[in-house]
Amino acid sequence: IPCGSDAISPAPHHDIYSIEDLKQLVHSLKEATEWKKPVFVKIAAVHNSAAIAAGIARSGADAVVVDGFRGGTGAAPRVFRDHVGIPVEAAIASVDAKLRSQGIRNEVSIIASGGIRESADIAKIICLGADAVYIGTSALVAMGCRVCGTCNRGICAWGIATQRPELTKRLDPETNAVQVANLIHAWTDEIAELMGAAGINSIESLRGNRDRLRGYMLDEGLLKVLDVKSVGE
Repeated sequence: IPCGSDAISPAPHHDIYSIEDLKQLVHSLKEATEWKKPVFVKIAAVHNSAAIAAGIARSGADAVVVDGFRGGTGAAPRVFRDHVGIPVEAAIASVDAKLRSQGIRNEVSIIASGGIRESADIAKIICLGADAVYIGTSALVAMGCRVCGTCNRGICAWGIATQRPELTKRLDPETNAVQVANLIHAWTDEIAELMGAAGINSIESLRGNRDRLRGYMLDEGLLKVLDVKSVGE
């Protein structure tokens, strides 16, 4: 994008209209990086995420990232953030089921993002089939973000989402690095405790282990999508 030109967000990606186009782009990216960098394809959590993910798995991508509707940038309109898309739990479960049914689950990693607020969210989403998670807002909150939702204005009072020198000086990278590290270490300890309580000794054994989950106050339709039994069963 030329300096001074507007950046359209979200990008229209006019070079991708089919899985064949995506496969060509993935191949080009791998060639450009001498096959040393993994290529991830990120999609929104929507009703047909499973079918899309199956195509991505066949494109040669190393991972498919599924972004749930509770995520989004600080610049996202609230109506989009809260109402467009589906919960990442349902999308991950359906993607995992689709890839397993087609025998290609182990050909691509599944990464979940959007709405990961605490360590228990990570444990649940991995039980539903994810290999890993992204965190965004949680890390920003650890740095001091107050989630005011005005990132697009460039006047972040905490010096995070801004380029104004008088505001960026409020950000202390050294302190922030320690705060984010503390968050990750604390979540790691909590996940280990949850795994121990469930009788599981490795994160790999947790992946797709729906037997350790039970649905509480969920309707039959959602329980079927998640492939999880109801409480008491």
